[in-house]
Amino acid sequence: MEEDVVCSGFFRPNVEDTISCLDGFQDNGWWQFITGNLLEAPYNIADALLTPSAWLAWLPTVNGPMEDAAKEALMRFIYFGASVEFFFVILTVFLVVTVIGFVNNRFMWGCVRGLERFANIVGRTAAWAGLLMVLQQIVIIFMQRVFAVSEIGVGFGVTFAKDVSWWSEELKFYNAIIVCLCASYTFVQGGHVRVDLVYSAISYRAKRVIDMVGSLVLMVPAAIITWLYGWFFLWRHLVVPNPSASDTLDRLLSKARALRWNIETIGFSPNGFNAYFLFKILLVTFTAMVLLQAVAFFYRSYLEWKEGPESEGKHLDKDMLGDQTAELVAEIH
Repeated sequence: MEEDVVCSGFFRPNVEDTISCLDGFQDNGWWQFITGNLLEAPYNIADALLTPSAWLAWLPTVNGPMEDAAKEALMRFIYFGASVEFFFVILTVFLVVTVIGFVNNRFMWGCVRGLERFANIVGRTAAWAGLLMVLQQIVIIFMQRVFAVSEIGVGFGVTFAKDVSWWSEELKFYNAIIVCLCASYTFVQGGHVRVDLVYSAISYRAKRVIDMVGSLVLMVPAAIITWLYGWFFLWRHLVVPNPSASDTLDRLLSKARALRWNIETIGFSPNGFNAYFLFKILLVTFTAMVLLQAVAFFYRSYLEWKEGPESEGKHLDKDMLGDQTAELVAEIH
């Protein structure tokens, strides 16, 4: 540590105009940076759980006026959502769960089943948006061509009425729901297109090694990069002044005095769909689900590599239609 740096306290400075000793340690090289953030991660988890008002006090004020404390809490939430601290919190949780899973494979199988079940439930639910999209398109065509209406309303008691162009543009949102929320589900079901150059010609265990490396080297970095861009892309369309990825926490807290909600409600046409901020929320949700599925795929690949070919597809909840269902029923009986 440099001689002119004065530190007090380990996690947080307890004397004014000083830095924490941990911050001084982290600034002393890349290895200290990694180990220091890993040491700080459990403290950050405990601090977030024990003082939720410091970063969640803004929730009751969504799309309404905010007090100064709520503004600062929202700025902390925005900062930590794509911060180095949050990355190392996630990394620490992953490392702890993985180590426990290496020791206790039943626990790791439980994680796989839980994560894949979550992806399947979300995907199977979101897939109904496809039917809704088709039905809504039929109604739009029927109402516009047969009755020549310019506005369509739905509801019982309280009617939600919008221009026909609004309903037409909203179809894009259903498509986005299917793409974003069904991606992990499709991965679990083995429905994504794969380009096979060497995979089919190698041994079973070599395939599992490729799957493990691919999940950590390809899926995880792609999800992290998308999250970093998508997180601030989302908040720039929800609040002003606009937060930036380059802003420090102190800089964002100084902006909090002028903070207010400014939820995006501008459409591509005067009477068109005007809730495009929902697409940004879907992008962030999609990224989180891909990251979770990458972890599940890594765990499954490791367990199948360790337990051998007889464990391939173990506990895998895949959809079955037609002849597959009949074959399963015949096997049960």
